[in-house]
Amino acid sequence: MRIFKNKWFKRWARKENVSDDVLVEVTKEMDAGKVEADLGGFLFKKRLVKPGSGKSGGYRVLVGYKKGSRTVFLYAFAKNQKSNISDEEKTVLKVLAKEFLAATPKGIKKLKEQGSLWEVKDE
Repeated sequence: MRIFKNKWFKRWARKENVSDDVLVEVTKEMDAGKVEADLGGFLFKKRLVKPGSGKSGGYRVLVGYKKGSRTVFLYAFAKNQKSNISDEEKTVLKVLAKEFLAATPKGIKKLKEQGSLWEVKDE
């Protein structure tokens, strides 16, 4: 299983102090079937604990995920700032998830070289 984060998510995670170790744990939970919502099109919603506040004060994370293949962290928001994503956002995120999961290894390499995608390392 390879785990990635897009450019937007990388900036957000750095700002919110969300480590790659947390993203690895989220992926392991998803592998075990623990997701809050399957939004279709390989797009899933997952709760993420905010350091020091627990899940009730945490974040919602939108993830492109295909078991046994790849995970890409696409978007996140604090639960107290936004209740959910719009239908338009959902449609765009589904397209991104689908395209990413269908990308060839050469395509993934190119996205990494362009600075659009970062691989999360499981230390």
